[in-house]
Amino acid sequence: MVQAMKKNFIKKVAKKLNVSEKISSNRRNGRIKKEYLKSRPGCKVTFRLPKDAAPQAQIVNIAGDFNNWDKDHTKMKQLKNGDFTITLELEKGREYRFRYLIDNRRWENDWFADKYVPNLYGGDDSVVVV
Repeated sequence: MVQAMKKNFIKKVAKKLNVSEKISSNRRNGRIKKEYLKSRPGCKVTFRLPKDAAPQAQIVNIAGDFNNWDKDHTKMKQLKNGDFTITLELEKGREYRFRYLIDNRRWENDWFADKYVPNLYGGDDSVVVV
């Protein structure tokens, strides 16, 4: 009964906001959230770097396929709890490689990425599947 009530509430809110139900990455505590848009073929993806990944960070940027790996272009917002977050609208039906750049000197992967793929530098890139 409670589950049905929650589901109906989520559908009503999604309809009001003109987005489909929020879908979080596979059992990932909602760290990467995906909102598929109904009005166009896009998806709002919210990336979140937890404070534990960069406890002393002052600035975190996200770089990836979606911004031509421009490490200065996409700055994340720091929340009161110390996490960093950003929401980007990405094209559906694609996979995007990305990484976080902490204080312009250290790269970090997303702990909750959909998957990881090797990069040319001997490490791995995080991947979000939209």
